[in-house]
Amino acid sequence: MSTRTPPAAEAAPAPVSAPAPVSGTAPGALASAPVPPSAPSRPRSAPPPGVRTAVAAVLMALAGAALLNAPPPTTARTALTATTAGGSPTEPDSLAAPGAPGSAGAPASPRALGAPGVPGAASVGSPATGSGAPARLAPVTFAGKAFDTCEAPSLTVMKAWRGSPYGAVGIYFGGRGRGCPVQKELTPAWVASAHAMGWRLLPLFVGSQAPCVDSLAKRKFAIGSAPATQGTQEGADAVRAARALGIDTSSPLYLDVEAYRRGDTACAATTLAFVRAWNKEVKRLGYVPGFYSSADTGVRDMETQRKAGTKDLPDVMWFARWRGVPALLTESVLHPDAWTPHARIHQYAGNVTETYGGRTLAIDRNAIDAPVARVAAPARFAARVPVPLSFVDSRRP
Repeated sequence: MSTRTPPAAEAAPAPVSAPAPVSGTAPGALASAPVPPSAPSRPRSAPPPGVRTAVAAVLMALAGAALLNAPPPTTARTALTATTAGGSPTEPDSLAAPGAPGSAGAPASPRALGAPGVPGAASVGSPATGSGAPARLAPVTFAGKAFDTCEAPSLTVMKAWRGSPYGAVGIYFGGRGRGCPVQKELTPAWVASAHAMGWRLLPLFVGSQAPCVDSLAKRKFAIGSAPATQGTQEGADAVRAARALGIDTSSPLYLDVEAYRRGDTACAATTLAFVRAWNKEVKRLGYVPGFYSSADTGVRDMETQRKAGTKDLPDVMWFARWRGVPALLTESVLHPDAWTPHARIHQYAGNVTETYGGRTLAIDRNAIDAPVARVAAPARFAARVPVPLSFVDSRRP
């Protein structure tokens, strides 16, 4: 988070400057599904003129509502480069035509998360398990640039920042360990309105922390003597908080575990028990468990457990290494195939200040190819702020 101390063993924050280009490989272009032949029309008599007028009015109203609720249009899967204009949201079931790699009926890619014998323990799109688990839709993913900041900005600021290179924003929606526990802007109306503007949301939950956490301010939130029970309870708390904001099932919820003392095996074991229980409960309730931590502590330990075949690990990995340059797919502590595809976020700079549209924020910079929130609240419940009728990007390269 923007007020956190820099993750252990990482370089100083990047200087205040224009965002660094995002490196990575292009996930590939969208493949269009074959268009079925038009069904033959059945002869029928024309309705009276008054009926035609009423039907046309209803159709126009429905089309307007659909436009406000729709995500920004995409024509191709964008590469993680400085020219992405913030990236593009995609749903896995729209990435390829039926039978193509990545489609519902296609064979699993060798790099697919959770494929037998392949690094990456659990599939982002796998159904929720457990008694009474809700059905899970395929997650919505986003590739591009994201920022996170301690407190959710006002909708006026979010509108001004549509001119930035960022297309997604991290929101600290819950947890007793948040640096900014008072989130006066973060309401269901804010979530719906920001989403209607075209922003994609990354929900972060800052719960209990490792007993050996580096930050002095976080030590009062240390995990207790029953880490599995505590993790289950806080997982349920995270889901309740997400639902209250209109964040729907199949959304990722990212557990924020700040950097902790490396090499402390007892502390690492306690933290792992908490995280696994949190993940299991979040998944049981129909959400996607994600994990944020320092690359050299929490993320390194999760990778060790993945190699060992440990269950109930995070489905998405958000790693912090502040070197000022994105390295989404080349992080040294992660196997190249671990948490791929579409399951990584790299926080590559922290506590930097940027200004767009005359509005200044202190933020962390992120490169992302990972799930983002599904927003349940329809646009009609959003706050009345000016929203562009067109979602054509005006963001800077």
